[in-house]
Amino acid sequence: MLEIGKKYECKIVDIGQGGVGIGKYEGFTVFIDGALLGEIVDVKITKSKKKYAEGVISKIKKASEYRVERVCPMKYRNCGGCQIQELDYKKQLEIKTNQVKEDIKRIAGLEDIEIKDTIGMEKPFRYRNKAQFPVKMIDGKLKIGFYKKKSHDVIDIEKCVIQHEKNDEIIEIIREYIIKNDVSVYDEKTHKGGIRHIVTKVGYATDEVMVVLVSTTEKLPGTEALVEELKSKIDGFKTFVININKEKTNVVLGRKNINIYGDGKITDYIGKLKFEISPLSFFQVNPIQTEVLYNKALEFADIKEGDKVFDIYCGIGTISLFLAQKAEKVYGVEIVPEAIDDANKNARLNNMDNLEFFVGKAEEVVPEIYKKGKRANIVVVDPPRKGCDEKVLDTIVGMKPERIVYVSCNPSTLARDLKYLDERGYQCQIVQPVDMFPHSIHVECIALIQRVKS
Repeated sequence: MLEIGKKYECKIVDIGQGGVGIGKYEGFTVFIDGALLGEIVDVKITKSKKKYAEGVISKIKKASEYRVERVCPMKYRNCGGCQIQELDYKKQLEIKTNQVKEDIKRIAGLEDIEIKDTIGMEKPFRYRNKAQFPVKMIDGKLKIGFYKKKSHDVIDIEKCVIQHEKNDEIIEIIREYIIKNDVSVYDEKTHKGGIRHIVTKVGYATDEVMVVLVSTTEKLPGTEALVEELKSKIDGFKTFVININKEKTNVVLGRKNINIYGDGKITDYIGKLKFEISPLSFFQVNPIQTEVLYNKALEFADIKEGDKVFDIYCGIGTISLFLAQKAEKVYGVEIVPEAIDDANKNARLNNMDNLEFFVGKAEEVVPEIYKKGKRANIVVVDPPRKGCDEKVLDTIVGMKPERIVYVSCNPSTLARDLKYLDERGYQCQIVQPVDMFPHSIHVECIALIQRVKS
């Protein structure tokens, strides 16, 4: 075991979960936040166990050739949002590609798959269209920003370089509003106080802006003046909503919305398709890369006239609508009723009538509608991080579709499911990683899987 508080020289041999550097000291593993592959650093030990230790960089003795200066104005990486911002962006993409390759080889045991280079962004900053800022009063000082890693302490911010530029000014306007009107702030320990979070959504294609104050109370002082301030200073400001959340929970949004200004909605586009966004709507947070991802899904699906498609884990129907531009019929399945409501609204908004949506657990609904005669020769899945339920995969195999297009936010569960399908006659041809979250360690993938002709 290494001694807490003592400094040791370590060589960084890998990058682990959360972007943490994996260092070695005489064969002993040390996890070091902010250290990059190939670096030699002096590390001050903060935690020591029998098999590993954790530490912070005391001095960089040999810097990586790929180390770059952080664009973020925050000196320390406390918020955890950009785990690898110090790493050259091209190297970030290379690491993500290698992560996908290693997961598929190690977990799936498949080596004949073509794994493409990760598609990155031309400008990998200011890409997020949605932000959630916790609000806290700490020692009499107002804090608005992000949670510190592994805690509920709030790191106060003035700007965030991966969020839309408009958020910087919105936060300062609301900061002044809270102070000027002496608005109470929620305390999660006592469960007293008013404002809990600020949520913003921006339509990248439309420039429309939504501002949501999450509060335990329906009435907040001075909201009329706040609306006027937002109208005069924020271009595209369209709606202001108070979301009521009185629960003792870590969930940000409650179920009730009160429209103070506007209709509580903004719109945005992905490609030619228009989407209506409310405070509770799920919408991909990087619209630029979302279009890249969905166009690739459409390419892999290779839809011809007369084709029918299952879109499993369809959310608000974003991929479904892309597919429906070419397919004869698209069937979408999603567990969240509100998401299906949004999916139906978005279909109507785009004057599309060749979609049908079903609410429920995919592992229950998909077998049920298949038994009732719903058929598709192409299947698209976009599961949560845990991957596809085995019953869903079994039903898909039983359908014998020509192609499966698998959209994944977790390469390890993608690899597991590829192995399962490969053993049942479905071979993965291509995996295309897409960088939806630059400067983080997350990578999305889209895989083309073909049925082996017997």
